[in-house]
Amino acid sequence: MTTKKSDRRTEILQALAGMLESSPGARITTAALAKEVGVSEAALYRHFPSKAKMFEGLIEFIEETLFTRINRIVQDENDINLRLEMILFLTLSFAEQNPGMCRLLTADALAGETERLRVRIAQLFDRIETQLRQIIREAELKQSLRPVMGTTACANYLLALLEGKIRQYVRTEYKTKPLQNWQEQWQVIAPTLMVGHA
Repeated sequence: MTTKKSDRRTEILQALAGMLESSPGARITTAALAKEVGVSEAALYRHFPSKAKMFEGLIEFIEETLFTRINRIVQDENDINLRLEMILFLTLSFAEQNPGMCRLLTADALAGETERLRVRIAQLFDRIETQLRQIIREAELKQSLRPVMGTTACANYLLALLEGKIRQYVRTEYKTKPLQNWQEQWQVIAPTLMVGHA
């Protein structure tokens, strides 16, 4: 019985993500979502007490997916530049594969929704920035490298790149993909981030 309930929850979240992707700029109503899933609105509310909780379910999925993989990269990869590259690539490829989720990441789909959701998205990006900052700090300790523009500025610069790419993806209605031109861009950016100690 529990499996059936969690399957329905997953189905609702997948339908919500699909609607975010297929209706750029549109506000999602529970009536439209219920129709998409093929259930009544009352049935939706049996699985989620509110629309905010449905959005939270998607945000949890984003957090879990990204941070599980980021932690793995940090554990498995010792080279600092490679670690940064892999985290940026991971985040951009996740965004590219989940266009509907990008409307949450940019808070585009959260206009008129509860403030708590926007705070949660802000915290998600703060966590990514903190992770980048820790990696950049480690570069000095482990590889005698220091960031050209200071640890905080460098982490913030990389986060701004990520956010800009994701926002552009949403703004162009998914035409300009986050990984478009990324290899060439990273080849120019990467060598300018760190310098070795003299």
